[in-house]
Amino acid sequence: MKTNEEKWTAYALNELPEDERRAVEAELETNPEARKAVEETRKQSALLTEHYAAEENIGLTDEQREAIYAAARKKRKKEKIVPFPRKPWIPMAIAASISILFVLFSGSLVIFSVVEKREVAFCPPTSTPRPKMSLHKAKLRAPRQELYCTGRTLDSSIVEPAKKQWGPSIEDYTEIKENLFTSVANEPLSTFSIDVDSASYANVRRFLEGGMLPPKDAVRIEEMINYFDYSYEPPHDGTPFATHLELSRCPWDPQHKLVRIGLKGRVMDPANRPPLNLVFLMDVSGSMNSPNKLPLVKQSLDILTRQLDERDRVSIVVYAGASGLVLPPTSGADRNKILDALKRLQAGGGTNGGQGIELAYKTALENFHKEGVNRVILCTDGDFNIGVTQGGDLNRLIEDKAKSGIFLSVLGFGMGNYKDSTLEGLADKGNGNYAYIDTFSEARKVLVDQMSGTLVTIAKDVKIQVEFNPARVAGYRLIGYENRMLAAEDFNDDTKDAGEIGAGHTVTALYEIVPAGQTVNGVPPVDELKYQVTGSLPVDSSDLLTVKLRYKQPDGDTSSKLEFPLKDKDRSFEQADDDFRFATAVAGFGMMLRDSELKDDLTYDQVIEWAQDSLGKDEFGYRREFIDLVRNAKALKQ
Repeated sequence: MKTNEEKWTAYALNELPEDERRAVEAELETNPEARKAVEETRKQSALLTEHYAAEENIGLTDEQREAIYAAARKKRKKEKIVPFPRKPWIPMAIAASISILFVLFSGSLVIFSVVEKREVAFCPPTSTPRPKMSLHKAKLRAPRQELYCTGRTLDSSIVEPAKKQWGPSIEDYTEIKENLFTSVANEPLSTFSIDVDSASYANVRRFLEGGMLPPKDAVRIEEMINYFDYSYEPPHDGTPFATHLELSRCPWDPQHKLVRIGLKGRVMDPANRPPLNLVFLMDVSGSMNSPNKLPLVKQSLDILTRQLDERDRVSIVVYAGASGLVLPPTSGADRNKILDALKRLQAGGGTNGGQGIELAYKTALENFHKEGVNRVILCTDGDFNIGVTQGGDLNRLIEDKAKSGIFLSVLGFGMGNYKDSTLEGLADKGNGNYAYIDTFSEARKVLVDQMSGTLVTIAKDVKIQVEFNPARVAGYRLIGYENRMLAAEDFNDDTKDAGEIGAGHTVTALYEIVPAGQTVNGVPPVDELKYQVTGSLPVDSSDLLTVKLRYKQPDGDTSSKLEFPLKDKDRSFEQADDDFRFATAVAGFGMMLRDSELKDDLTYDQVIEWAQDSLGKDEFGYRREFIDLVRNAKALKQ
């Protein structure tokens, strides 16, 4: 193995000293081969870690253990001791048997336990470095139960160790019921909240690169589409975002039409961005103890910290069985102090996320910057198991905190016990955005390349309402956004929460349209009304539809409205621009992964063809990577 390859591997496993680690990080910025090697090593390490973490936990139940104790306490008659025969092989056989039993029950059967007090310390540097340990040996060590934060003392006997899981994954996803076709005669308005999250695409990529098809409910088509950047023109009229509408025939059903609604957020010069008041809220519980979790969290926040300066303040709050303030508000110019605090964190204990959320928002509020961005950045696998643990209770907690003017970014990490449903809900209720970080490259994309969009909100509670012209549209369906749908009356209700858009963000939504005069599949006929006039003539207009948008300023409570009509026309799919055709390819891929009942005769080969023909500039290679994922999915389906 070459020297540089050894360093890449050591870096991926967090085994390099500080100076060598920084040298490798500098190389990763310019060396694609190094990035690929590091990410591959991390993936393999994570897979091994998750595999061995799922070993069956063989042990006695509480009832069995109590029965043994009761039997031991019971007085029994002394029994005659029969001496062993004098044969040398018998003691050896007994010793071997005891060794086998010890191995089988190691870590599972505890006869005596010692209650010990551990000082909860912030991992101060020691003169004697900890011995390095290989991955498989590290997994044999009992999880540490202390929380590395304040000087409090925890009783390790009252902190439950992380439960091992055996068998299938315990990842959790919210059920998605696909949007079906709706009759314009029955519902002329379609209303939804925008969504700039990208977590679903990165998570789907993780499955496909690991040789597995993702669960259907892990596929949120709008997040897959919005993972990619599109070259929409930004606003030039002082509004937070510009709107771009386009129309073509639907490629999987030429009898239908496809409409794209595209938004482009105002672009912000990094030199002129507002100051940042950031609180890194980090899960350091035992479930985060694998290479693709806490170590990747630390590396992700490391590269974010390097983008900060004297305008900014960073605090670090951690939580496991309890929560604590690791780093009080610190200037972004004091980079080494922040990085040193990150470096010392270790994983262990249960997951009291609710307590951590309370402390993080309290810290952000105490240091609130009226002219700046105030944001909590939550980094976790979402596996809350102490304190407030239910999704609904956590959502209500976050929703209440969001009223303080503090925004939320949720960064998800890990696999196996990943709680996507919880994290998506938190971001939704916390005026936030949600990304899944599976590699160092993804961390760089979200926290460096798209830093302004991730951290700086330019408009909140952004809603879209589309009014369809019944003279030209018989039916429609919104592709994706199933968990972002709103009632028609919610559009004008400023108390109803909706999504946020960040500086430079693009948002894309696709509607499949059934032209007037055609049958809307799946919509049963409705009887004529007895007491109302039906079938009234629509207004004579060449408009296919009108898009209305509502938004608030980041610190505002009253919304503003924009309106944009779209003229009806006949245009082939091939005439559409690259961004339109590529977004359509991504939507088609999502429909294939979800095995949509509306995908008609769509094939993976068609998706690949559309994507190849619409690569465009593809500066960072994300669109080419997409084509590789489609090929992976095709191979897995065969």
